[in-house]
Amino acid sequence: MARIRPYMNPYLAGVGIGVVLLLSFLLVGRGLGATGAYSAVLATSVAGIAPQHVIDRPEYTAFLGDTKKPLLNDWLVIEMAGVLIGALLSALWAGRFKVKLEYGPQSTGAMRLLTAFSGGMLMGIGAKLARGCTSGQGLTGGAMLSLGSWLFIVSAFGLAYLLAPLLRKQWI
Repeated sequence: MARIRPYMNPYLAGVGIGVVLLLSFLLVGRGLGATGAYSAVLATSVAGIAPQHVIDRPEYTAFLGDTKKPLLNDWLVIEMAGVLIGALLSALWAGRFKVKLEYGPQSTGAMRLLTAFSGGMLMGIGAKLARGCTSGQGLTGGAMLSLGSWLFIVSAFGLAYLLAPLLRKQWI
């Protein structure tokens, strides 16, 4: 069995994220984010099935750009593929890779899956309404000193601080 390595120092991890963000601005000319990748995959999928439907709707065409461009040329799609591959390699290297479902005393079986799926759907809807995900709003928008992004950061941390004592009971 592989030796389990300790978690990375959170301050060092934060500096690493900052360096990755800076490099993405310098090398690619864009920040970090995830929501656009899902939108690009969705728009490309719909375009493959019903091209006329996509042509008539700007909410799809905004994510397609040049419709002859392969999906793998989209920066955010490549970024998200890198995130998934990097997370897998990191888990394997640290000896922490396991396929399992995390439960709390109050959250087991089908209810855990239902609440996780529902929470993920709400986060996705919220990201689309906010015009950016947590990484896009918090990291990229914050680095660009966007007022909306800073309001998001303060609100997210404030609400997390207020709700943590209530939600912690699910895991004790």
